[in-house]
Amino acid sequence: MHKFEEKTLKTEEIFNGKIVHLKVLDVKLPDGKTSKREVIYHPGAVAVLAVTKENKIVLVEQYRKAAERALIEIPAGKLEPGEEPVKAALRELEEETGYACEKLEPVTAFYTSPGFADEWIHLYLATGLEKLANPKATDDDEFVEITEFTREETRQLLASGKICDAKTLIAIQHWLMTEAQK
Repeated sequence: MHKFEEKTLKTEEIFNGKIVHLKVLDVKLPDGKTSKREVIYHPGAVAVLAVTKENKIVLVEQYRKAAERALIEIPAGKLEPGEEPVKAALRELEEETGYACEKLEPVTAFYTSPGFADEWIHLYLATGLEKLANPKATDDDEFVEITEFTREETRQLLASGKICDAKTLIAIQHWLMTEAQK
């Protein structure tokens, strides 16, 4: 047991949705007092840093209701029940961009917002991209625009604040750092 661990005493499910579940937990704190925690449980997700043979990053723009605006992001999506992250990454790359890749390698994995959610994202680097003649269709409720950006254009997007979601910032930071190390 870690010295900061909180022991769950009681769990109450508040919402059980298509993607997330919200529970309120009564917890015992390390000092013996009790408190409540609201936790969103998520099936996990994948994100893909897709780099073309011309060394451009593939980004998608889509409306995000929670942000009430369109965001420019790397391709990503949730894991289906029992789905391996690598298979989900290949699926999401094809569905959202129409690309397949020759090589897919893990970069890192991380919590998106551990203060209230358990979502864990697996980030992959896809290279050797090939545009597919008949890619899988996007989800019925998903509308995206695909764009490719050079490193300099990507730096400008970052400086302008047009890229502002965590998974994309982490992926681009990795992409720019690996170039700087060459």
